[in-house]
Amino acid sequence: MKNSTPITILTGYLGSGKTTLLNYILNNQQGYKVAVIVNDIGEVNIDQSLIETGGNITKEDSGRVVPLSNGCICCSLKADLLEQIAEILELGKFDYILIEASGICEPIPIAQTICAVGENLRSKDGKNLPCHLDNLVCVVDALRMVDEFCGGESLLQKDIDETDIQNILIQQIEFCSVVIINKTDAVSETDLAKVKGVVRHLQEDALLLESTYGKVDLKNILNTQRFDFEKVADSSTWAKELNKVDDHEEECHCHGECHCGHDHTHHNHGDEYGISTFVYESRRPFVRSQFENFLDNFPGEVIRTKGILWFEDDRINSFLFEQAGKQASLGNFGPWFASESKETIEELFQKAPDFKNIWDDTYGDRVCRIVFIGIHMEKSQIIKALDLCLGK
Repeated sequence: MKNSTPITILTGYLGSGKTTLLNYILNNQQGYKVAVIVNDIGEVNIDQSLIETGGNITKEDSGRVVPLSNGCICCSLKADLLEQIAEILELGKFDYILIEASGICEPIPIAQTICAVGENLRSKDGKNLPCHLDNLVCVVDALRMVDEFCGGESLLQKDIDETDIQNILIQQIEFCSVVIINKTDAVSETDLAKVKGVVRHLQEDALLLESTYGKVDLKNILNTQRFDFEKVADSSTWAKELNKVDDHEEECHCHGECHCGHDHTHHNHGDEYGISTFVYESRRPFVRSQFENFLDNFPGEVIRTKGILWFEDDRINSFLFEQAGKQASLGNFGPWFASESKETIEELFQKAPDFKNIWDDTYGDRVCRIVFIGIHMEKSQIIKALDLCLGK
């Protein structure tokens, strides 16, 4: 991208080591003139002072560290973020921008903001200031991951709800182009292997690095050309499974119904530690009340679940089911094509003949397809429990 300034975003949960990594980058810039935007949700931006000290920033570097406080750049401060990027670029002093996101920041909205506006970003007087998202790095605290997902004493902060921690941490791992597993010196080799297994079952394609005190090869952080929004969005395990055109129904000989629990992922990262993935699938709908009972007794060994489903009492709408840790949500995902008129369906088949491959004579395109990722999951028991939720 000619004359476009690259941006790297650092995400990761509170205490994972983002600021330590940022300081390491500032002290080893390899020829870049780096500006930093720091987002802290508190009224006092503590990270800014840590970076100014640890990164050896002097008075001559004034303007390099821009604090964004009292909000989060994934929601309330998105406009402020773009304004600060434009002001930095207008100075003409920097050829790279690092953004340290808040520890409870969801990465997708930030990436969307930069990708949507970056190429056409302008100053207040109309000067063209193009920029692009080069890399999205997630820093993972190895010790916290051991405690969160592999048992042990909880390290949760008293003022943060456990469900929020798990949900945000998982989203940060799922949506990134590089994962840095930090503090590897604080865990055993066995536990580190478990952490890597969890990460790989959540995110298959991101570059996986290990570090202590944020020390990594900066060629994997700066000017990497690794970030592609669509590829990253489709690189998580659940996204790959849901986007997959199923070819196993013929194999299973289960016309109109398939909840065999076959493992459709062909990787084995961490399998020796009981970390696994499987897809539950059925053409038949769930009975709403029985599915709610399943949620009330949701298996604790499941880390991540996402999928599409339908209910017996609603043949029109699909629903997106999502779970991370102890947090679960269910939302309307739009109507099924099978609920359209015969004329519309025929027109669809003409325009997209391959759509017939996923069409069922009884249920049309209606299906329950849910991806499960977890540790020591009782797969047969989960399948059995979901089977009991099925209607006709």
